[in-house]
Amino acid sequence: MTLSQTEVPMAAQKKNAASEKGQEKGQGKGNGSKNPSNLEFTRDQELQALHDMLLIRRFEEKAGQLYGMGAIGGFCHLYIGQEAIVVGMQMALKLGDQVITGYRDHGHMLACGMEAKGVMAELTGRHGGYSKGKGGSMHMFSKEKHFYGGHGIVGAQVSLGTGLAFANRYRGNDNVSLAYFGDGASNQGQVYESFNMAELWKLPVIYVIENNRYAMGTSVTRSSAQTDFSKRGISFNIPGEQVDGMDVRAVKAAADKAVAWCRAGKGPFILEMQTYRYRGHSMSDPAKYRTREEVDKVRHDQDPIEQVRNRLLAAKMTEQELKQIDADVREIVNAAADFAQHDPEPEAAELWTDVYR
Repeated sequence: MTLSQTEVPMAAQKKNAASEKGQEKGQGKGNGSKNPSNLEFTRDQELQALHDMLLIRRFEEKAGQLYGMGAIGGFCHLYIGQEAIVVGMQMALKLGDQVITGYRDHGHMLACGMEAKGVMAELTGRHGGYSKGKGGSMHMFSKEKHFYGGHGIVGAQVSLGTGLAFANRYRGNDNVSLAYFGDGASNQGQVYESFNMAELWKLPVIYVIENNRYAMGTSVTRSSAQTDFSKRGISFNIPGEQVDGMDVRAVKAAADKAVAWCRAGKGPFILEMQTYRYRGHSMSDPAKYRTREEVDKVRHDQDPIEQVRNRLLAAKMTEQELKQIDADVREIVNAAADFAQHDPEPEAAELWTDVYR
C-alpha cells in the first residue's frame, strides 16, 4: 500500500489533529491536489530516485549493523525513512550548489556523490575516510562534492549555510546553498538571526527543515508553539512551503520552485519537509516516546522507497528488475563495509595534520 496523493505525512496529521478539534489521529486532510503535473516523474527519474534512496537505506542499515558489532564508535544517527528529502532536493540542483547539514548526515553525503566506502571508512575511523578517520559520523566534508558538513552543534549549520550563500552573492555567481536542519534545531536563536540576515541581503539559501516530529525525543506539539514550520520566516518576509517529505516527486517539485526563487535573486526560501524517521534519534535511543504501531503504520502506508517501487511496477517494470537494482546497491554497500573494516587506522602523526593555526 502506498501513500495516495490526497494524504499527508504523519507530521502534518499530528499538526492538524492539534488544530482541528475532534479530528481522529491519523486522518490528516489532503494537500488539495491529487497529482499535479509537476509531480510526474519520467521512468529515468523514478529509477534514479529508487537507486539513490536504496543506496542511502542499505548504507544506513549496514552502518547500524556495524555499530551493533562495535566497529563504529561514538554517535551514529541514521536517516532511514527520510531518504526522499535529500534525494529529491539533489535532483533540483546544479554543479556548484552547496549542501550543509547537521549530524544526521550520511544520506546527504551519499546524495551529493560522496563514495560509500569513504563515508563508511570514516565511520569506522580509518585512514581512507573522508576526514582521514579523525572526524567520525558527524564531521565529514568534501569540497569537491560541495558538501560542507556534518555538524554536531545543533543549529550551527544554519548560520554556516547562510554564510555559504553570502559568499555566492559576494562572488556574483548563481549558486544556491541548502541548509538542512530539523524541527528541534528550528527553535535555536541563531536560526532566526540567520533568517534576518538572509532576507536583508537577499541571500540565495534554501532552509530545509526536516520535520520528523520528534527532534531528539520530544514531540513537536510539546516543544514548539508554532508547529507549522513553513511559517517560521513570516516575520522576516521569507516565503515558506510545507512539503510531503515522504514523496520524492513532491520534494523535487518544491525544490525546483525554491531553487528558481533563489537563483532569481529574490532571497531565501523555507521548505518544511514533513517526514518520519524509523529509528530513534541515535543508535543509543530506544525511542520509547512513540509506539511500535505508529512506526509500522508509516512504514506500511508511506515508505518513500515503496512508493517508487509500486509506481515502477505499475509501469510494467518487473520484480526481478527491481530486485537487481537492490542487489547492485547491496554490492556497493557490502564492498564499502569490507573496505571500512580492513583499511588501516590513521597513524598517530595524523593528529598534527589539517590543524588550523
